[in-house]
Amino acid sequence: MGELLKTSRSGRAPALPADERREAIIRATLPLLLEHAEMVSTRQIAEAAGIGEGTIFRVFDDKEAVITAVIDAAIDPQPIEDAIGALDHSAPLEELITQAVALLQQRTITIWRLMSSVGSRHLERARQPLASPALIALFEAHRDEIAVPATEAARHLRGVTLASTHPLLSEEPLEPTRIAQLFLHGVWKGQPC
Repeated sequence: MGELLKTSRSGRAPALPADERREAIIRATLPLLLEHAEMVSTRQIAEAAGIGEGTIFRVFDDKEAVITAVIDAAIDPQPIEDAIGALDHSAPLEELITQAVALLQQRTITIWRLMSSVGSRHLERARQPLASPALIALFEAHRDEIAVPATEAARHLRGVTLASTHPLLSEEPLEPTRIAQLFLHGVWKGQPC
């Protein structure tokens, strides 16, 4: 969402176009929602964004609109797709999977914490398909090393990562390296026939 804002001597951010101000407010609000849930005040949001409280209402109708925009930004799949797409596909497959899992875990934890803090009325917004073009491309780059189609491998990796990370499914998230090992090598000790 762009670079952090530099503040003036007054502690307020310099004037920005409405779309940039909107992004700054969203960026400042996410950690506040994680900490204070819906009890966060527009005053706290304004202070975190380095703006006057009235500025919020120049780009958002109300606090609920700010919360909805933060949720939409957090669940937007493009940033995770970009991050996974930026991984070096020439790296060894297990290393790539470990890096992808770390990115997916961070996203899972952030979305879970956010959705837990804002209540169930936003849950439907968070539902997204397990398809990931960036993960599929990662597996396509190593298709001679996998026994299933890249699309299936990507879907299974997302599922295993979710099940091994989500607080309702796992007491403690598994380390990315452990998930990558389990995904690639399974739990079976024996040798295939």
